[in-house]
Amino acid sequence: MVEVLFKEFVSLCKKLEKTQSRKEKVRILTEFMSKIGPDNARIVALLISGKIFPEYEDLKLDVGLSTVYKVLKSLKSGQTLLLEKPSTLKEIYNSLRRIALIRGEGSRRKKEESLRSLLLSLSEDERECLLRAIFGEMRVGVNEGMILEALSYALRCNLEVVRRAYMFIGDIGELTSKAFTNGCEGLKNVTLELFRPVKPMLASMVYSVVEALKEHGGICAFEFKYDGVRIQVHKKNDKVRIFTRRLTDVTVNLPDIVDLVKNNIKASTVVLDGEVISLRNGKPLPFQELVKRIRRQKELPRLLREIPLIPKFFDILFLDGQVLVDLPYKERWSFLEENVDAEFLSERIITEDLKEAENFFKKSIESGHEGLMAKDLSSVYTPGIRGKKWLKIKTADTIDAVIVAAEWGHGRRRGWLSDYYLAVLDDFSGGFTIVGKTFKGLTDEEFKEMTKRLLQLKVREEGYRIFVKPSIVVEVAYSEIQKSPKYRSGLALRFARITRIRYDKSPYDVTTLSELKRRYEEQFLRKQRRSK
Repeated sequence: MVEVLFKEFVSLCKKLEKTQSRKEKVRILTEFMSKIGPDNARIVALLISGKIFPEYEDLKLDVGLSTVYKVLKSLKSGQTLLLEKPSTLKEIYNSLRRIALIRGEGSRRKKEESLRSLLLSLSEDERECLLRAIFGEMRVGVNEGMILEALSYALRCNLEVVRRAYMFIGDIGELTSKAFTNGCEGLKNVTLELFRPVKPMLASMVYSVVEALKEHGGICAFEFKYDGVRIQVHKKNDKVRIFTRRLTDVTVNLPDIVDLVKNNIKASTVVLDGEVISLRNGKPLPFQELVKRIRRQKELPRLLREIPLIPKFFDILFLDGQVLVDLPYKERWSFLEENVDAEFLSERIITEDLKEAENFFKKSIESGHEGLMAKDLSSVYTPGIRGKKWLKIKTADTIDAVIVAAEWGHGRRRGWLSDYYLAVLDDFSGGFTIVGKTFKGLTDEEFKEMTKRLLQLKVREEGYRIFVKPSIVVEVAYSEIQKSPKYRSGLALRFARITRIRYDKSPYDVTTLSELKRRYEEQFLRKQRRSK
């Protein structure tokens, strides 16, 4: 078994931080991970990509900036614990896991003591690196795409094989471990498994049904775009598990959906993709109301009565032992219709008629939904991939952004963090880059809750501004995208306004900088066409 010292990982991080070339970063990663064994490589992949634990574990350190300050203050300057041998990467990682698992009465004090012991055993450089990891701010310029490239080089394996395996595994750490354990041939055999969630297929934005029809060759399947919570349902006979788009198991929070699936889904083994919505007086409840059903388990008996849920399924990924993701959408829908009652399917039409599509879009909006999804009839299901085979058409331009900093408010908003810096994912560097700020869109209660959450995520403070760990995702509407020398991204959202807080999304699910640039160019072209 290979032992990797934590200080070796620190040296790797320093080397990556100083390296500007993407190709050289990939080479450095390849060389390092190739010689440290699967278990260590798994930890490196997680930490380097800004994570500590896989998303599906829903495990958190729950160690905020105030706790870290308190622990650091208790350590004398330069104080370290003299040990017979330096800590290994695994020992440090296992210590973080033990801190995360501390629960119950006195847990805060126990976490502080554990963190103090951990930091005391490290050098100054090692402490800095560990604290960066704790706050998800490695700042070494490495994203998951570079890790996939490194695995491809290390295994001499086609990059598409690595990417496809990652689509089904969904966790960069486990993928890395499997890659170095089973090699390229092992990755070729990775596919969808029952009760193991995969990342959902994603959609790109277009601005009219005309664009959607043109993109898909003149004919589309149009489905209502529901303002619901995305779910993935796995069923084998009477065993049912339900996962969110972040791969979190929420089965216990959705007993009504579990019963419905058991009683109304004909297939004995199946994996379904869909959303849950709730109707009141025939109109859908806002997304923020639905999220209560997922997040507030202690209030479940009351919420079951107040917010009854209805599933709307729109895809089927697995049926009676057969993986369906490589079948065309048109064929998958046929299997879906055979196994799910019509009332639990997304409302949809297939058409090449522009007027019919526009009327269907109008019907969706008038029914209280967001708009339409347009799907290519020949498209395969690509987990975790955002492409043009699925397109979303909405009445307002929106992006998903992550809050990376906030300022204290004035006047009526005094005492709240209420002016938020919005960032998208820079898909080249792997970091987050600011594209605007806003104080608009939230209620007073949401401002209060947001302030509480942001303070827990604080990593540093500069005057009236605090910087936070990128964690909270928000959906943002805007009037247009402008060029901006103010932000490193080069772009800024005009009249940005938060439309909802996306508790169901990971910061790595937000809009990318390349997508925002594409939207800017398309917006510019649309303006040119309108002026002619």
